[in-house]
This record gives sequence, structure tokens and C-alpha cells, in this order.
Amino acid sequence: MFGLVDCNNFYVSCERVFQPRLEGRPVVVLSNNDGCLISRSSEAKALGLQMGDPYFQVKPLLLQHDVAVFSSNYALYGDMSRRVMWYLGQVVPEVEIYSIDEAFLDLQGLERFVVDSLESFARTIRANVLARTGIPTCVGVAPTKTLAKLANRLAKKNPDMGGVCYLDTDERQRWALAQVAVEDVWGIGRQYAQKLYAAGITTAAGLAGCSEAFARQHLGGVVGARLVRELQGYPCLGLAPSEDGTLARRSLCCSRTFGKPLSAFPDVLGAVSAFASRAAEKLRRQGDAAHTMTVFLSKSRFGTEPPPYSCSTLFTLPVATNDTVELVRYARAALKKLWQPGMRYTKAGVILDGLEPAGQTQLTLFEAAPVSEKRLRLMAELDALNRRFGQGTVQLAATALAPGQHVAPWAGQAQWRTPQYTTRLEDFLLVG
Repeated sequence: MFGLVDCNNFYVSCERVFQPRLEGRPVVVLSNNDGCLISRSSEAKALGLQMGDPYFQVKPLLLQHDVAVFSSNYALYGDMSRRVMWYLGQVVPEVEIYSIDEAFLDLQGLERFVVDSLESFARTIRANVLARTGIPTCVGVAPTKTLAKLANRLAKKNPDMGGVCYLDTDERQRWALAQVAVEDVWGIGRQYAQKLYAAGITTAAGLAGCSEAFARQHLGGVVGARLVRELQGYPCLGLAPSEDGTLARRSLCCSRTFGKPLSAFPDVLGAVSAFASRAAEKLRRQGDAAHTMTVFLSKSRFGTEPPPYSCSTLFTLPVATNDTVELVRYARAALKKLWQPGMRYTKAGVILDGLEPAGQTQLTLFEAAPVSEKRLRLMAELDALNRRFGQGTVQLAATALAPGQHVAPWAGQAQWRTPQYTTRLEDFLLVG
């Protein structure tokens, strides 16, 4: 059996933990640069607010209904997620952290150790997560990961279930499959949904009744066949095989929309250098090195600049590396190739691909080692200092602010960002 724990309206729930007065009031959280809605409370959803709605378009509605608006606070959300996932890892044999607010649980063999049933165990998990972190969750339990995902969806949509949906019998599974539209099945995208509707398949139950030949032909070969088998109750997918339940990324991207259009090369260089530095940190954290780098720039489609509105260039590095200095150097060279004087840029980003284990990189004919021992120690010390004293404490000069600057020119807007209550000493709540 598998379980799926999903935090309800996660970003909103994180804000409510430290501001209980928001309970019962509609709340939304905005994306980077305060662009669009990325998290909504149940009360906000009832007003008709949709995921991805641009803030400027729905602002009158937000004001009309006194909706609380917050800028993204990813430091807070990441730490709250870590607390939830840590607890889950203590009560089940294995956890797959699927996203910042979702985790699959391995419940195989736990039936003989729980007091009542897996359903009561799931309710205990839900209650303990709420008590320990203040984050409400829903839990789906089923024989396969796909059915557990479906069960979790039903637990969210049906308040009378008490936040837990347990699909332990064929009868319950058939009922659950009949309740879910085919486009809401995990792994079915818009294009597949259109094909299935054209074939007269509108529900998960109809998809579960498909033949393997049909699934292979219309749903991507063996992937589609596995999906159908999972809906039929036969497990084909296991948890992610890694120590902490997460999978190493196959590519890394760090990009941001600027708070204002930038036309000065040093300002955009600072942004690209900061993105390359951040991507290098993530590379070292998962023990990989990158062999290719893509740098892109974007202009506003609604401005006065002529198309194309986006341009990019790809570098193949001579030797795969995770060295911040080297990656920033290549990012600077890429930016020089893309730069057009007089243009106003609104976004930039760095993408690292061709990842391979650090220390096992393919050398060139004249390379004795991929990187010197001195540079390895330098990167290790850089990471250690930034972990101890905060991200960005030690950085390259290319990413540093100019004298007199207090905010980076590329920094996004965050008018309503709350304090980092759990990760920044100055922001800790004081109880009098």
C-alpha cells in the first residue's frame, strides 16, 4: 500500500501558521515579482479566483472582498516543508518527496503494526502533522501510487471524508474511479485527455477499463500501459530510489523576472552571474557537474522593443564542472554574445544540462584533473560559509551590489513578503 500526503493550499497555510487571524479570511500568495496567483485559500477559491490569474487583473476583486495578499516567501515555505517531511520520515519506512508540499509514503507491511487500520494510521499522521507544524493535509491510501494520488484528490474534494480517503477494496476503488474525470488522472495531460474524450473515455473508470494495446497506442507506449495497470490496482511504480526520498535533478534552471526592465549591461550581468552562482550551489549539493550551459534573455511582449522577444545561446563546456567561478565566466561570455545595446530586458536565466557525477567527468586530452584541489577546497569553504551565515554572505564580485545600492537592480517586487520566521534570527517571533 502507498500513501500520498498533500499539504492543503500550502503557501497560504504557511502564512496562516504565524498569523492565525487569517483563518476564515480569503488569502492569496503571489508568484515571484508579485506577478500572478500561485496559492489560494478555500475562501479565495470560492470567490472564483483561479491559479495563475495575473494580479493586476484580479486586483479589484481582491480589494472588493478584502482578500489578504502576500508575496512569495520561499525561505519560509521551504523550511516548513522540511519540517513536514522530517516527521513523515520518522513514522514510515520510506518517503518519496514528490514536491515541496507532497510526499508518497511506503506503507507496505505496516498493517500488522498499526493499532486499528491503515485508515486510522493515516488520520493519526494527518493530526500529528497539524499539531507539530500547523499545516493541514489530506491523505490518500491505495494499492498503487496513481490510485493514492486519486484518493488524495477525493479527500480534498469531499470534506465529509475528514481529509483521508482509503481505497482498500475493489468496491471502493471502483467508486473512486467513477468520481474522477479522466483529465484529472495523474499523468494525463491536456493532449491525452482530448484523445481519450474523442474515444469516448471521460472518467478514470473508463481509462481503467482500457486494454493494454489501446494504452500503448494512444498513451505513450509502456508509460501508458503502466498507468492503466496502476488504475487497475497493480503497482508498477515504486518510490524514488534515493537516501532522502528525492531524485537528483537531471537539469537545473535558475531564472527570474526583473522587478523593472534593465538596459545596462552591468545590471543584467549581475543578475546572470547571481543565477549561475545559485545553480552552481545546487549542482554541488547533489554532487553533480554540468557539461552544457544555456543563458537566455527576454524582453517584454508588451513593450516597444521589436521581436524576437527571447534569445538564448548554448555553451558546451570543455570539461563538466560545478565550479562557481568557471560557470560565471562562461555565463558572462554567453551574455556578451546575446547582448543588444539599447534593449530593455525583463527576464534572464541560466540552465545547466548534461549533468554527470562530479569527480567522474570526461577529461580533455590535455587535462590532468577536472579541477584543482585548491579550487575544490575553495568551493567547499564557500558553501560552508553561506550555510552558516546565510545564502549570499560570500559571493563573487560580479554578483555584489555597487556602492550605495541596498537592493539588487534585478530584484523582483515583493511588496507583501512576510518575515522568515523560522530561518532568520532577526525575524523570530517574540512572545511577551
